Amino acid sequence: MLPALPDHALTELGRTEGGPQALGLLVRAQDTRRLLTLRAVLDAATEADPRVCPPPARRRLREDWALLEAADATARRPAGSPARERLLHPLVGPWAQRCLTLLRTDPTLPGAHLRSRQLARELAHFSALAAASAARAGLPFSVRLSVRGGVLGLPSLGALHTSASDGTTYEVTYRYGQLKIRDRGCVPVVVRPERGTGAWSDDPAWTPAYALPGLTGGAGPTPLDDLDPYRGAEGGAHYRGAGGPATLDDAERKRWLHAWSGTAVELRLGGEQRLTEAVALLRCLVPLTAPPGSDPYDATAGTCSGTRREAFGAVLSSTPPTAPVFAATLVHELQHTKLLTVAQLVPLHRAGGAARYFAPWRPDPRPFDGLLQGAYSHLALADFFQRRALRVGRTAERESAWAVHARCKEQVGAALPAVVGSTDLTPQGRRLVDQMVATYERLDEHPPPRGHAARARAYVDAARTLFAARRMRSTG
Repeated sequence: MLPALPDHALTELGRTEGGPQALGLLVRAQDTRRLLTLRAVLDAATEADPRVCPPPARRRLREDWALLEAADATARRPAGSPARERLLHPLVGPWAQRCLTLLRTDPTLPGAHLRSRQLARELAHFSALAAASAARAGLPFSVRLSVRGGVLGLPSLGALHTSASDGTTYEVTYRYGQLKIRDRGCVPVVVRPERGTGAWSDDPAWTPAYALPGLTGGAGPTPLDDLDPYRGAEGGAHYRGAGGPATLDDAERKRWLHAWSGTAVELRLGGEQRLTEAVALLRCLVPLTAPPGSDPYDATAGTCSGTRREAFGAVLSSTPPTAPVFAATLVHELQHTKLLTVAQLVPLHRAGGAARYFAPWRPDPRPFDGLLQGAYSHLALADFFQRRALRVGRTAERESAWAVHARCKEQVGAALPAVVGSTDLTPQGRRLVDQMVATYERLDEHPPPRGHAARARAYVDAARTLFAARRMRSTG
């Protein structure tokens, strides 16, 4: 059962903040949700028609789960369970949802056999999760893993690039601190897992997983995951308004590290709570390619970013050019993470999915839920940039922060009337929105310079005019 969300936590979160207790509750709720989803996968596989989930696939899933349990029992230590860490990794969520969708296949429908073959391919990924967890726990094992897209991946360790076709299996063994990956009749590739994230090998075909250092001294490393096969959106390589999943070279990884190294300082400039929520909620970063035509007036300076409902703790982003941009991206996306989790714990509204609302940060009409999400994240950005403007010393940085603050505040002001006036809000939704309004009004205590405010109003007025013109053409 998911934990309840107390009124005081909802009040904190409505202000786009949240102390350690409230954030910890969101994390526990998502961890519980993930474990329940995985249990649902196991149960659905057990109960599925053999034409959907053949006995060999079902047997392999049970063996993988047994290896995970053995790894968990072997690694009882203060550092935590590597099996649990793997299962709670954000990108296991998309895998589990995809498996559940395929397990619900009606075996009598046309094409069911193709979906059954796809399911077997998806379930094979669980073997790699189990093997990586066992290696992290130091548990000897021998399994056969499948190649996918020319890659044999071991989550949190790395990936072996091969010329083998999809479905080709390799024997993977772990003994005495070494992984050996062996094709039939070939010299094995030897891989040595390292503490934390990644594994080292002399073989050039092996790419180690990569992680950025902890945001703070007590925080663990943050994986920069450009290897996981589930980092792409289902049904296509791209996310709406963003690039597709990127694979980084050494130069790109250095650029990420350079921006990351100053991000904690930049987050703190925008309010201590922004660093607190990043440490509590961020579990991995997924690099994206920047799409052509990125909005240069966006709060994140033309980068693209996103979150995924089923991948709690993952922030997707193109390469951040600077630490301030990286910090703003995290603030923006972690608000979506927070509000999505809140909405899973308590009903916030009963609005339908009709896209009809004006949102100044988007050219297209938005459904009510999208309007609420956008207003919430932009309110946090307005607060973040106001605090930065009041604290940074350099004139250029201060003026830039005031400009973004003014624009975000004006955007929220244009969206809030529709949110506040909605009769679809539940009592919990009304409490959250009331706190958003209070936070918005508090921003008036430190107004931006007049020129920035005027330009922000002109920006939103132009967006409203363009929106109305497009709506007229679409309905005319």
